[in-house]
Amino acid sequence: MNKKQNILLAFYGDDFTGSTDALEFITRAGAKAVLFIEPPTAEQLQQFPDIDVIGVAGKTRSLSPAQMKEILIPAFEQLKASGAKQVHYKVCSTFDSSPAVGSIGKAIDCGAEVFQNKLIPVIGGMPALGRYCLFGNLFARMGIGSSGKIYRLDRHPSMSKHPVTPADESDLRLHIGKQTTKKIGLIDITQLEQPVEQWNEGLIDEEVVLVDTMYESQLIKIGEWMDGLEEDKTLFSVGGSGVEAALGNYWNEKKILKPVTEWKQPGKAESLLVISGSCSPVTASQIEWAKENDFAELVLDAMRIVNEDAVDTVIGDHVATLLQQKKKVIVHTGAKKTENLSSEKLGTALGSIAKQAVMKSNVKRVVIAGGDTSSYAARAMEIDAVEMIAPLVSGAPLCKAYSTNEKVNGLEVNFKGGQVGADDYFGLF
Repeated sequence: MNKKQNILLAFYGDDFTGSTDALEFITRAGAKAVLFIEPPTAEQLQQFPDIDVIGVAGKTRSLSPAQMKEILIPAFEQLKASGAKQVHYKVCSTFDSSPAVGSIGKAIDCGAEVFQNKLIPVIGGMPALGRYCLFGNLFARMGIGSSGKIYRLDRHPSMSKHPVTPADESDLRLHIGKQTTKKIGLIDITQLEQPVEQWNEGLIDEEVVLVDTMYESQLIKIGEWMDGLEEDKTLFSVGGSGVEAALGNYWNEKKILKPVTEWKQPGKAESLLVISGSCSPVTASQIEWAKENDFAELVLDAMRIVNEDAVDTVIGDHVATLLQQKKKVIVHTGAKKTENLSSEKLGTALGSIAKQAVMKSNVKRVVIAGGDTSSYAARAMEIDAVEMIAPLVSGAPLCKAYSTNEKVNGLEVNFKGGQVGADDYFGLF
């Protein structure tokens, strides 16, 4: 990477939907930010000479700790080489993980090895998304960008029943503590009222510190605290897009960045393709809404895809035909539970269908729903990078895709996590 570029922040997301969430909040703060599929080469960065923020949309959320380490150590080394003052490992706002899959603790261990910080901050909440951390316990609204009720994480109707990493503990210190041997401290909501200089006074030998986050007004102070933790080297941190919101708000206050308050309205698409590998009840309600509002529906046999490694090209042709007729089409994996099915195979199948449809039709906008499958779908579509072009629902911006594939290059794409949006989400496009 080229150290001559003034990189304020580099983040590595554990999946694609969460990565576009981080992309949105730092772009709203005024940063020129580009999200890449892999850590970018010097040649790729030369295409964006005024870039402030580098993002990488990883796939570690669905991997084992050993697989994560194999990917994260070189990725972190490359992001460190960018000269960025801040490097953030971006996790889902509900901290989806376990000791066996998508281990946040393993990511912390890898970050500690590469960056050698005295203290690794973990930012616990993101108020704009309905995620609140109070005395170390995480609470989450049902449906980001909706008016759903707020639940303690281990009692959340969706997250407590996640098919791969069900939430059984709301205290993030205990949750992450099952995944790393590092001692985890807490800066709680009462300490946030104290001057930033006093925040570390209660810490003794902690290597990781969780920071409560309840209110938008607390973000500037959190950003100030993070900005001052390491004077002479890169600071490594962990959390949801609360990290981007905190740093962005602080950089706005310091006039390092100027926030973007007006966006060009993208309008409605003539034809629309939605592909979904999400098992979330939020997405299920959105699919039902789409079916009741003239979306053509195609259901994939998820079990067959996984067991037979089968991708039905006939479906891709049928989708392309419907799109050429200016239809709105939704392709999903059905109502049957898909626990323990391969996210890689499901996501790749969905992405392959989407790419085939894009190649054979004039569709200009695609929505990809499902955190665990999104990274594989994006790769199957041959997307190399994305840049935010408009906000829609918090945490799921509309983006422009960059690709060496001419039909994919310039495509408008939206990556939606399972918990994002009200019932009529797909009607926004």
